[in-house]
Amino acid sequence: MSLLRLLLAILLLAGCHDAPRLAALPAGSQVLAFGNSITFGSGAGPGEDYPSRLAASSGWEVHNAGVPGDTAENAGQRIRQVLAETRPVLVIVEIGGNDFLRRRPEAAVKEDLRALITTIKATGVQVVLVAVPKLSLIGAVTGKLPDAAIYADLANEQKLPLVDGVLASILSDPALKADPIHPNATGYRKLAEGISDRLIRAGLLNKP
Repeated sequence: MSLLRLLLAILLLAGCHDAPRLAALPAGSQVLAFGNSITFGSGAGPGEDYPSRLAASSGWEVHNAGVPGDTAENAGQRIRQVLAETRPVLVIVEIGGNDFLRRRPEAAVKEDLRALITTIKATGVQVVLVAVPKLSLIGAVTGKLPDAAIYADLANEQKLPLVDGVLASILSDPALKADPIHPNATGYRKLAEGISDRLIRAGLLNKP
């Protein structure tokens, strides 16, 4: 009996990770993809970036606000203007990789991301966070990059849906990369699929 109770508790906790479910966004909804060169689509051709693919599969109007070279440290300087221009109901945040490349401390990147998320949430807009892999010796040796832990920490703290493991998996596979730090067209397709799957689980996107 005690084992059964333990299993039930584990199942309940697992279910809580994705709860509460959010209301699905209808076709035509304004969605902002905010990030760096990976959001922009560097390494692939026009229309092969993940925001374009997400727009095609969801029916949403997805605005690509990816700026190559942007950092979590600098992103706060442009987020208010982008929000005012696009008036989204959902913002997908993918940023931090350039901070890690510049060897900024994770604690500092986390504070910048927290400030960015707080600014977005203050406007009443839902945020979805995309976990970015961290540089690590183990990852370099094994070819499998781990997510930086700050993304899961922030998602739990801020009660946000987290797209975890997807970008790290793509950037760990040479067949899915255009260069050491950017996906290729196939990689971006997989990123769009991974984000879509998480949006479906969160309730924001209806299954096709």
